[in-house]
Amino acid sequence: MARNKNQFSDMLTLKMRTWDYYWERLSNIALSVFEWKNLPVTVDPRFLELSIYRNGMCVFFKDPVMGYLALPCMIGGQFNVYNIPTQRVAYAANGYQMQLDESNSVLIFHNYTHDVPVWDMEMFASRLCDYQRTIDINIHAQKTPIVVMCDDNERYSFVKMMQDYEGDIPLIFANKALNTKDVTTLKIDAPFVADKVAELHTMVWNDAMTYLGISNVNVTKKERLITDEVQRNMGGTLASRYSPLEMRRQAAAEINRMFGLDIDVDFREDLLIYQQDILNNPMGNEGEEEDE
Repeated sequence: MARNKNQFSDMLTLKMRTWDYYWERLSNIALSVFEWKNLPVTVDPRFLELSIYRNGMCVFFKDPVMGYLALPCMIGGQFNVYNIPTQRVAYAANGYQMQLDESNSVLIFHNYTHDVPVWDMEMFASRLCDYQRTIDINIHAQKTPIVVMCDDNERYSFVKMMQDYEGDIPLIFANKALNTKDVTTLKIDAPFVADKVAELHTMVWNDAMTYLGISNVNVTKKERLITDEVQRNMGGTLASRYSPLEMRRQAAAEINRMFGLDIDVDFREDLLIYQQDILNNPMGNEGEEEDE
């Protein structure tokens, strides 16, 4: 019972670490896709995006002592004609708070529907974790597809022989008294499906990249894609950028009007590199002549 409990605990720990791995990777990508320009030195762009990522929004304002800040906020009060809350309370982990309203602050939302992106990244991380663990388990099942049924008195001998086998020992020795007549083996013969699950894993990862607006080929076609296929596939990726980028640009324009600044924001452009590597050379290096 204790052994089974330890195995369950180890498997649960591995699954949690796998989930953390994908969540961290996706989160870091999501936090770095937007490039803020001309921000005041007192505004941390990483923390600005982190606040939007965790809460779906943050508030930009000017503190009379520290200067311009972009912090998490709580919203309340009445709504204006566009359903934007008029009252905001900026806060920080050190206990800082500032009462604000629409006359002295600007809310920066993630997208048009004011979603919280971390929830979507948690969903993608869960699916990727499940597929990855399925792949690992299926591959492991190919390694040990045999169940040995024997007397308890002989169990240690078979365990020792299995350890020698796993350790690539060229000669495995057994006692002559070892009873092999009453031993029965059961072949599990787990079907190999890891390759098919890996395709699903790739599809989900590419779906996450498309959601974030990151260039990718969101198909699992084994043949080489022609240039037109890649260009059409990029449509969904580019469309995913519109809403979150436009909301940040609208907020930047309102901040500039309110405080006389010159802030701008753009998507970190990877499309030029993508076009050079794939669109302009869809056949890879196969068409290049070897140096004489």
